[in-house]
Amino acid sequence: MARILIIDDDAGVQSTIRLLLEREGHSVAVASDGREGLAAFSTEQFDLLFLDVFMPGMDGLETMRLIHRKQPKVPIIVISGRPFAPELASEPDYLGMATKLGAVCSLPKPFKPATLLAMVASCLAAATPPLSLFAPNGNAATGT
Repeated sequence: MARILIIDDDAGVQSTIRLLLEREGHSVAVASDGREGLAAFSTEQFDLLFLDVFMPGMDGLETMRLIHRKQPKVPIIVISGRPFAPELASEPDYLGMATKLGAVCSLPKPFKPATLLAMVASCLAAATPPLSLFAPNGNAATGT
């Protein structure tokens, strides 16, 4: 299964996502802010990241920029609990901005577990290269 990093300052969100992912067999690490996430990312290899947009210190957009500089192909799912009410129509769409800046998809909080797990499966499937029909030496692969 996949190695996944969750970067979110909300311990409850961290725990919820971690529990859902571990039940699916994934290995999960957590970080409470962008700097901690970058440190974890620098010492370990991850297949997927969950990244909160709004965190104290280094926000998610800056964290994503620095992560993409180190490993541009790692899929990132941005998450945010920022309310998007009609009276806030003048406020920018941060989740939309994050996907334009390189996140593969976005997930507003609160989220449904099935939605999160479907997003993870989709991101991991898209990031996995297809199996070759031929072995590296050019002969047909036999699967043995």
